[in-house]
Amino acid sequence: MSHLAVPTLIGRYVVLESLAIEHVDAIVLAGSGDRSTFSYTQVPDGRDEASDYVTWLLDDAAHDRAGPFVQRRVDDATVVGCTRFLNPEWPLGRDHPDEVEIGGTWLSSSAQRTAINTEAKLLLLTHAFEVWNVQRVAVCTDARNEQSRRAIERLGAQFEGVFRRHRRSTHTGDGIRLRDTAAYAITIDDWPHVRALLTGHLPS
Repeated sequence: MSHLAVPTLIGRYVVLESLAIEHVDAIVLAGSGDRSTFSYTQVPDGRDEASDYVTWLLDDAAHDRAGPFVQRRVDDATVVGCTRFLNPEWPLGRDHPDEVEIGGTWLSSSAQRTAINTEAKLLLLTHAFEVWNVQRVAVCTDARNEQSRRAIERLGAQFEGVFRRHRRSTHTGDGIRLRDTAAYAITIDDWPHVRALLTGHLPS
């Protein structure tokens, strides 16, 4: 079993299910419609891209490079996007990672600006800090993506700087090039404050 294998994480607004090949058709639907907000995000367009996307993420999962999920809206049981743990590190030599990143997150237009993203981050961070006992969770984005950067800052993550020419860009129209990455993180010391912040953002 993968070190990043996680059971289903259940909230009031979203359920995070471990990605499976059976999710391909649901991901196709989630990625269809209004794609205007996906310019900085890798979101498959059509069944062939969705199949390749799921195959790639499942291979990463099998090799402890990622722990991918679909995001299923509780209200209507519809898959509305994906997210994942990625880039785990084990500097302390434990079974669970000591550091992990949350990323690869996207939501269909109908799920944006709802409680789903906040609760999904709360579920992932709670698992990372309270089950795996990680020391640090990174959250990164294209340095040009102001909307994503503001959303990360609202989580309570601390800005740590920009890594220049850091990762392959997923921005529409960039082609094959390296982007600058804005790096943020939440440490175990930050977690109590961040947990209270995210909980407070959710409808009561």
